[in-house]
Amino acid sequence: MTDAAALIEERIGQLLGQADPKSTPMEEFRGAQYDLGLAWVHFPEGRGGLGVAPSLQNRVEAALRQAGARAPDSRHFFGLTMAGPTVVTNGSEELKDRLLRRMFTGEDSWCQLFSEPGAGSDLASLATRAVRDGDEWVITGQKVWNTLAHIADRGMLVTRTDPDVPKHKGLTYFALDMHAPGVEVRPLVQITGEAEFNEVYITEVRVPDSDRIGEVGEGWRVAMTTLMNERTTIGGGGGAPERGSGAIAEAIRIWRELQPWARHASERDRMMKLWCTSEALRLTNMRAGQNRKAGNPGPEGSIAKLMFAELNKDIYELCVDLLGPAGTIGYEYEMKRPDTLGLTGPAGSSRKMFLRSRANSIEGGTSEIQRNIMGERVLGLPGDVRVDKDPPWSKVPR
Repeated sequence: MTDAAALIEERIGQLLGQADPKSTPMEEFRGAQYDLGLAWVHFPEGRGGLGVAPSLQNRVEAALRQAGARAPDSRHFFGLTMAGPTVVTNGSEELKDRLLRRMFTGEDSWCQLFSEPGAGSDLASLATRAVRDGDEWVITGQKVWNTLAHIADRGMLVTRTDPDVPKHKGLTYFALDMHAPGVEVRPLVQITGEAEFNEVYITEVRVPDSDRIGEVGEGWRVAMTTLMNERTTIGGGGGAPERGSGAIAEAIRIWRELQPWARHASERDRMMKLWCTSEALRLTNMRAGQNRKAGNPGPEGSIAKLMFAELNKDIYELCVDLLGPAGTIGYEYEMKRPDTLGLTGPAGSSRKMFLRSRANSIEGGTSEIQRNIMGERVLGLPGDVRVDKDPPWSKVPR
């Protein structure tokens, strides 16, 4: 056992000796976990980490789940996966002291305030304006597609602070208090019937300069920290088929529970192709993890995010096709009734995921943007190509 692994085991023992995860309130238990450096083990000491390899976090989570600790819910998602890495990488020492522990315990839930009605895929075109007024900034603008903003305490906000420089250079990043006067959240009802996404209106909201993350004008660079973590997190959701996880596991479960007469060779072929793609995605994520440990993130984050989005849609489309009418109208079948397909679980969950998977190719950067990133930054293809009004071939004699 390495010294780092031994330290992790020692701290896990201390944590479980201090607090029983089954009876201790979740915020209190996670606070103790943070204080012992077991929140994000690769973060610096005193900031929820121990400065060790991020792969050791899996050992922490496995031990705590085995001891009965509850897994974080959706309220924790943006803080754990995006706000935490962004603050620890770019925030002031005072900001780290103030924000990191609360986001890990769940005392503060976070959301992401990037996209705007006129700046979605082209994030650098955003128009939300921040004007400095002494030790404060006055911010006005509109954001959209903000997941969980209706329950968030803080928002990762990118604004334009200098309209007179190239668009990527005039941005500044803030940790917005979602309860501040002038912040209005309006839920957007989506195709599943839920209101997971929101519009956020920001009207002359005063934000202290102490809530700025990174230097003035460095908002694009800070936002890239957030986006790369987001894409890696989303792409890492591809699952591991051989372990029975991920979307493909649901398709396999449905297939196994179908009556023999309901299984068709063409759908079995689709199943195997999707299984192979899921396995390729799992291996890509393993490679990405190894490269991150070596300090060379590479393009795998964008590759995995793109593949996860497209694969998820294909898998749940197969699920709905296998379910037949049940996948369309969401009936729940009883156990092994001879006049049905013989399903043991609700078809409604697959139908919902089929609808929800439409968002996978939009959230976290559209599939088109991921292809642009890989084409330009990985393959070295040219960026924007300007076509002349009268291209040369228009002058060729006929």
